[in-house]
This record gives sequence, C-alpha cells and structure tokens, in this order.
Amino acid sequence: MDTTPAAHIVGRVGAVLRALSTVNEAGAGTTELAKATSLPRPTVHRLLVSLAEEGFVDRDRRSGRWFLGPELYLLGGAAGRRYDVTHHARASVHRLAAATGESAFFSARRGDETVCLLREDGDFPIRSFVLYEGARFPLGVVSAGLVVLSFLDDAEIDAYLERTDLAGRWGRAHAPDAVRDRIARTRTNGYAVNPGLVVEGSWGMAAAVFDRAGLPAWALTLTGVETRFRPERRPELGALLLREAHALGRTLTTGR
Repeated sequence: MDTTPAAHIVGRVGAVLRALSTVNEAGAGTTELAKATSLPRPTVHRLLVSLAEEGFVDRDRRSGRWFLGPELYLLGGAAGRRYDVTHHARASVHRLAAATGESAFFSARRGDETVCLLREDGDFPIRSFVLYEGARFPLGVVSAGLVVLSFLDDAEIDAYLERTDLAGRWGRAHAPDAVRDRIARTRTNGYAVNPGLVVEGSWGMAAAVFDRAGLPAWALTLTGVETRFRPERRPELGALLLREAHALGRTLTTGR
C-alpha cells in the first residue's frame, strides 16, 4: 500500500466522496460525513471546501448540507461509456421483479464493497428498503455481498476476514465463523441467503454474475419480507436468480 502523503490525501478524498454517494436526496452534514469516514471533522471540512472549488461537491447555502457536484456527473458520464453495464442488467432485474413480485437489484463489486446500481420493485405491496440505488455494503453483508465473497478464492476470503471487523459494525451474526458457515452454504446452493441479518424480517437472496476471468464481479438480488422467503419457496427463487445470473454473465462477457 502506498503510504506517501499524496496517496494519503487521495484516500481521504475517496472516502469522503464514497460516503457522500450513499446519502439520500437530503444530502449530508459535515459532522455526518466525519462520522461515516472516521476522519476528524476539521479535516473533512477542509476536504469538502477544496472539492467544492473544483465542482466535485456542492453545498446548499441555506441548510449547509453537502451533495455530490456537477463535475462528478460529467466525469461519470465519460467513465460510463467504458464501465456502465446497467443497460444489460435492466432486463434481468425487470424479469426477476415481474416473475416474483419482490424487489430486484443489480449490484457491482467495488473493492471490498458491493454497490447497488439498479432497483425495480415487483407488484407485492410490502417491500424491504435495506437496498437502494447507491447503497454500499461490505463484502459478506447483505446477500449480494455474501455471494460475491463466497465465490472468491479461499486465500482472498481469509485475508479479507482477517483485516475486516464485520461483527463490530453489523453484529455477532457477522463474526468470521458465522460468515464462513454462510459461505459454505452459499457454495453448496449456488446462491446466497440473508435471513434478516441487517434488518430483522427483511430477507434477501442473491446470485453472482461472473466476469471474463471467472470472478464474481456483480450480483443479482431479490429482497422482501420474511414470509415471502419461506423454505419451500427459496429453491424456486434461487433457480430464477441463477438462471438470470448465468444469462447476464454470458451477455456481459461475450456480448451475446
């Protein structure tokens, strides 16, 4: 890891921008962002002021709350021409929502996290709102993060669990042994199940979508209330997820 001062600053800037990307339309205050990034408030304020001068963040003059800025929109559009795969995933997400009545999602791996890129709600009137477009979770948390982690190689999983304290933030159900148990079940079934571990009563299931190198780069997810994920229904939902994940993976890697 690069420990030069420049790399240190870039890391802090990245942390602030990622934290700001996860907030809702109401934006975020400086104190909120400091807490989310574990950085001192004065440091976060200085970074935000500098980013605002470049157009990377914007601040509402009345509320004092921060938002991602217009320059990021322009840069995102340019980057999207190379990296955006959501136009391929929309059909899969739509079919999953329509076939099951649940909320369907497409997420991408970004380092040690998964980021939700797409959401479409089915016609069942009761929904889970744990996932939303832009939501980030560590690998091993929520079904998308679990399924991506599960299909990494054992050495990468070991290294990740050694350096990451999931239990400290997400509770004892995310202690290493518990995560390893769910990894084993995920590898057996082919799909991951989150039995209300983030929000009680809010369940999720996910299947990994693999890239050209055979690595889990994305995930398709279904979420809903516990009563919609009874044991007798899970194999049906898992089969749907796996079918769509396989078809989407083929499209993303071959263009067909």
